[in-house]
Amino acid sequence: MASLKEKKFFLLDMDGTIYLDTTLFEGTLGFLAKVREKGGRYLFVTNNSSKGVDAYVRKLASIGIPAAEEDFLTSTDATILYLKRNYPGVRFYSFGTASFTKQLRDAGIDAVTERCEGIGGLVISNDTELTFRKLDDACILLGEGVDYIATNPDWTCPTSYGYVPDCGSFCEMLYRATGRRPFVIGKPRPEMLTLAMEKFGYTKEETLMVGDRVYTDIAAGYNAGVDTVLVLSGEGTLDDAKNTDTPPTYIMADISELRDKI
Repeated sequence: MASLKEKKFFLLDMDGTIYLDTTLFEGTLGFLAKVREKGGRYLFVTNNSSKGVDAYVRKLASIGIPAAEEDFLTSTDATILYLKRNYPGVRFYSFGTASFTKQLRDAGIDAVTERCEGIGGLVISNDTELTFRKLDDACILLGEGVDYIATNPDWTCPTSYGYVPDCGSFCEMLYRATGRRPFVIGKPRPEMLTLAMEKFGYTKEETLMVGDRVYTDIAAGYNAGVDTVLVLSGEGTLDDAKNTDTPPTYIMADISELRDKI
């Protein structure tokens, strides 16, 4: 693999990596500027499927990072691609936010939010608008044997006050009730990263995955065959890095340290 100074394509997790909630980490802007100065490109790659790319553009702008929609790749993007390739014309129950459902429908997926005739699958995301009715509907559909797809496996989502449940926790709750586990699309699967490299024309040797979670960010890079950096500014710890089958290539304190090494 290429050295850090030879890397050109930087795939960046966001929450816990370049900011936490509404607090921009020191060094983030300097890192992004250095990537641009060396003629490279960065892409924000997130498992969070509760909101669309337009919301992320506004979010980054609010904390001082100018960005456009083409600077993002989300697990929702990867899920849509998977559904269109593997389930053309299938009606899916959308277990997620209104934004998530809108993204599915805008992409041509037959997505419904109530049980009805003809549902062939359940697609679940990080649902910050969770209701018991959705849980009830999901249990009934899973009991009927519909196909089951999840956008991402993250247990938690970081906030300024700690952590809240993410898609993986909702899936675990449904597993306890139904015995069903989903096919998972987002990190740690490699598809999001390979899609990004294909789209922008970079090789594995030129690419670096940067994130704060060993079991998603780092595992995705490992599975995609690219070098990885675990930053210790979010959820991941040194113990996590030692006790995994998908170890990071590098471990750094934060994005500032990476800025100084590229």
